[in-house]
Amino acid sequence: MRRFSWYTFLTDEVAGMAYDRLGEDTGAEGVKLPYHQQVLKLGSEEELTLFGYCRASCKTFAFYLVTLITLGIPFLIVYWKPEWGVYMKRRRCSLMEADTLIIKDMDGQIYVSSVNSETVEAGFPSKYVISSHLTNGASNGVHNGASDSTHLTQPRHRIIRYFIFQHIKYIWIPGKLHFERLYGCDSNTLISSLLNDFRGYTVQEQMLRQQLYGRNAISVEVKSYFYLLVTEVLNPFYIFQIASIALWSFDNYILYATCIFLVSCLSVAVSLYETRKQSQSLHDMVEASNTNTATVLRSTAEKTTVEVEVNTTDLVPGDVLVIPGTGCLMACDAVLISGNAIVNESMLTGESVPVTKTPVTSSEGNETYSAEKHKRHTLFCGTAVIQTRYYGNAQVLAVVVRTGFSTAKGELVRSILYPRPLDFKFYKDSMKFILFMFAIASLGMSYSIYIYIMHQETILKTVVRTLDIVTIVVPPALPAAMTVGTYYAQSRLKKRGIFCISPPRINVSGKLKLVCFDKTGTLTEDGLEVWGVVEAKGEHLSTPVMDVSTLDHTSQLVACLATCHSLTYVHGELTGDPLDVKMFEATKWTLEEAAPGSANFDQVTPTVVKPSKREVYIDPPDITNVAETPFQVPYELGIVRQFPFSSSTQRMSVLVRVLGRPYMDLYAKGAPEVIQSLCKPESIPEDLGPILTQYTIQGFRVIALAHRTLETKLSWHAAQRTPRDQVECDLNFVGLLILQNMLKPETAPVIRQLKAANIRTVMVTGDNILTGISVARDCGMVGETDHVLLAKVTAPSAEHPAALTFEPADTPDILVQYSDDVDNKYTSINAGDGDPRYHLAVTGKAWALLCQYFPDLVPRIVAKGTVFARMSPDQKAQLVEELQAIDYIVGMCGDGANDCGALKTAHVGISLSEAEASVAAPFTSHTDNIQCVPQVICEGRCALTTNFSVFKYMALYSIIQFVSVLILYTAYSNLTDPQFLYIDLFIVTVIAVFMGYTGARHELVAHKPLGNLLGAVNMFSVLSQIALVILTQVIAYLYLLQQPWFEPNKPTPGNEEDNTVSWETGTIFYVSAFQYLTLCIAYSPGHPFRQPIYTNFWLTVSLVSLTVITLMMLLCPWSWLMELMRIKYDPENDLMMFRVALLLMIALHFVVSLSTEHFVARSRFLKKCFQWITCKREPKNKYKSVIRDMNEDLSWPPVGTPIYATLQT
Repeated sequence: MRRFSWYTFLTDEVAGMAYDRLGEDTGAEGVKLPYHQQVLKLGSEEELTLFGYCRASCKTFAFYLVTLITLGIPFLIVYWKPEWGVYMKRRRCSLMEADTLIIKDMDGQIYVSSVNSETVEAGFPSKYVISSHLTNGASNGVHNGASDSTHLTQPRHRIIRYFIFQHIKYIWIPGKLHFERLYGCDSNTLISSLLNDFRGYTVQEQMLRQQLYGRNAISVEVKSYFYLLVTEVLNPFYIFQIASIALWSFDNYILYATCIFLVSCLSVAVSLYETRKQSQSLHDMVEASNTNTATVLRSTAEKTTVEVEVNTTDLVPGDVLVIPGTGCLMACDAVLISGNAIVNESMLTGESVPVTKTPVTSSEGNETYSAEKHKRHTLFCGTAVIQTRYYGNAQVLAVVVRTGFSTAKGELVRSILYPRPLDFKFYKDSMKFILFMFAIASLGMSYSIYIYIMHQETILKTVVRTLDIVTIVVPPALPAAMTVGTYYAQSRLKKRGIFCISPPRINVSGKLKLVCFDKTGTLTEDGLEVWGVVEAKGEHLSTPVMDVSTLDHTSQLVACLATCHSLTYVHGELTGDPLDVKMFEATKWTLEEAAPGSANFDQVTPTVVKPSKREVYIDPPDITNVAETPFQVPYELGIVRQFPFSSSTQRMSVLVRVLGRPYMDLYAKGAPEVIQSLCKPESIPEDLGPILTQYTIQGFRVIALAHRTLETKLSWHAAQRTPRDQVECDLNFVGLLILQNMLKPETAPVIRQLKAANIRTVMVTGDNILTGISVARDCGMVGETDHVLLAKVTAPSAEHPAALTFEPADTPDILVQYSDDVDNKYTSINAGDGDPRYHLAVTGKAWALLCQYFPDLVPRIVAKGTVFARMSPDQKAQLVEELQAIDYIVGMCGDGANDCGALKTAHVGISLSEAEASVAAPFTSHTDNIQCVPQVICEGRCALTTNFSVFKYMALYSIIQFVSVLILYTAYSNLTDPQFLYIDLFIVTVIAVFMGYTGARHELVAHKPLGNLLGAVNMFSVLSQIALVILTQVIAYLYLLQQPWFEPNKPTPGNEEDNTVSWETGTIFYVSAFQYLTLCIAYSPGHPFRQPIYTNFWLTVSLVSLTVITLMMLLCPWSWLMELMRIKYDPENDLMMFRVALLLMIALHFVVSLSTEHFVARSRFLKKCFQWITCKREPKNKYKSVIRDMNEDLSWPPVGTPIYATLQT
């Protein structure tokens, strides 16, 4: 019997296929890919490049043989670099036969994943099944060496192949010979299919689909302490630490090795506790929204459906959920196909206002389902269904579209578990610097070998001393010391209510050059107040009315205000969008719904609104065949159907029937430009433009209102199925609703502070562009005398290509024109003639056309754009990417789910919302204003400065000890065990820990901290201090050699240990100990990014204490102290003149070191000198070049003159 293997099935399946399908694949761009390679989602954020590998016996044998010989070193290397293990043990092969994949994401990170195969039963979706009985191309009666009769008698084997990457399943498609991401019903599924094709799975169908999709669970594994311990210990840092401790122990530095071991154990324990705590917190957050059971429909053998209660982990895409009337917590993403649901989506949006979800309808049947486009019909995982309502005896049903980590909440958790790598130069430079230190170590090792050979020492001693050089030049504590400033900054931010889940972003915040702000809820208050209404009266708008309740109750404007909303009662309280609440409360009407406990409570019955002050009666329509005398009916309006608001349509509408009338009315409200486009031209008042400008330019939020009377034949049920576009047309303009949105008191001072610090500010909002410009002026983003130009783009037509026109926002008549006429000329603002103080304002519609037809001008637009209005969530993220493309370090501050994409895309995202969706932002502030932005920047600048300082200090610490040891090696000596311990543990470790404790200055200055560790200024700082260190130690050593009482140290023949108690050792120890203290002060800058050094209490105490102790050892050679530190001394002569001379050398080094660092290395003159030497002429950042080019181009921007596109797509 031949061996069972999935490769056999693959061979069977593709027998007879063309060679080009087995050989090379063609990428999405038409480029031929190697046979072992595939690209998934080319050009998207989810882009993955797959490389196939399979087992190679010879390479595997060789790997294990080398591992055995080298005592497991290759295992460590493979643990650190898993892809190297694949190269060593496997061979390249086609994806068809691969059992292991090397995966490269769009950020260049490398991962390794195994390809799994599973046997499946009959009935499994055939698209994914590889079967041994397929006879592709086998026309000669023999298939892969087996006859037809053999295939008929053999059992049919079916398997699937897949791999899981970051909790997402990618499955092999046999018909296409490549892997694809496994989607549920959220991809390529028509709305009509959701309505008609899903009636509940059988138990067997559910089991097969669960095998395909896996368990419906979002779980964050909390690793055991043992696992975390092994992972931590196998870190290269700790492996180096272990090797160093072993070397020191072998060299009889037992005390020092023991102390370092204990400190390392404490460090590991703290790290394990913090890691486990963070993992447990995320696990608890995820588990808090998990539910246990759900009710689904199951098909039976009798072709009927029954309700079955199942565990939520058993849900699969395509299951039909029965949503209970009392509500539930959603364990998956599901689309409503019948009934309404009131949902609390605060987990996703941060808004505590319940949202009404409506079912998809047959009118949308030809649309392909999209969770983003149809979010008003989708119940998202983790959100809470508060209440449901249905038609008659029908149930509230929803089809499961996504499960597990594919849901909206799953994607959120994945973004936290697998954040995108931070491309910050500091970390790259630090690795280069460590390699540079290794190069220095190699020189020291060579010198050490030379010295010990010249001294005719033993091979063992030579090897030990040579390896000891490595532990000195590359200190094991260096990686930990690099993060000390970030850790303290994170702690200080936490005390201010600002929480950071990505500490490396703190350093990046110190280099911010631009901050984008959302408007509503971020710059302005959350709440809106109704300022008044303006009613349309014929060809003109009437004067504004402040009290809406004084208007005629039967007017169309009041009816629109009273009905065009999605308000509902939840636990007896009127809830909904804050704008809708304020609007309805202004009418002083009453809203009535079926009360809990009533027969109609769970049914979809019209919500009724009516005047509350007094009963209003109207005459009924003409009624025939009624013998009674004429009568009147109460004036009540029933809301028959809602078309919810969405950011894409920028409007909402309702179908309403007045009690006693045989027809329905449609009322709509939304953005003025959108409502205007839906209205009959003759119904639009002539003075709408100027009046709209008058209010928007003052910062008011303006909502347009419209009405339409529908046909009498439209019935209740027909209304529920009518497509939105069929009724939202030919409207009559009714009036304007004016709302006031005040700036938060903290906004203007923060914007002024950022501008004074030369940090650019940009507004990105979904509101009206004129309102945005007004708020930008009020808060100081746009100066009082600055010009604002509107960038308008018209789509191409038969007569004209796409055109870009700049129009001054100060001209009232153009602010409300929505004409496509590109030939209009407007008075030019002299913005380009020597006065660069102008700002561009862009709408979302114009932005989309700009990116499509004017991609070459996008850098100029974003370099001068200050107000971006009517921007969708995706466009906000796209804007951030364009700003990053011209080398801005971008921050984003927002308060809602609409900002989540931009918050995650920005280098530094600061969320003012505590919603789970906003947790994916690096920073979350519990203070609901933008004061947190300068606080984060101040701490970032402080952390960046501190990390640079600590890094340079640790580098100099290594060099000091390196120089000391090489000098002592020359003198047949070395530092003693207590001296090493005093330097490393009491001086360097204490200083490195407390150096980062210095707090940040609270004032922002115009210049930013250095961000290039290997830049000329930093390298001058390090190299100059290295030169001073070497010079001082050499002079002290030479001075010692000139003393008449000096007796040089001599080696003891046959002794493996150095004679460490010598005059050379004592002299070098004194000088080097003070050098560590000197460099701590030199590398502890205060102004402008940190507090003065004396404000750091613990560092000041440490420096004073260590200075006093070291002075005592130098000037007071007490016998007990000398014996303790193992320093050579003369009981008969204290050699005070020599000691004072050493102190003068130390003092001189102190003065020169501090002067070099403060007056030379940190001076702007030095930076200019380096720029002159390197002939730097071009700006380093692209945005500076873009702005320079615009300022030099006197014709830019061409105000009023169209720029025609050369690119037509």
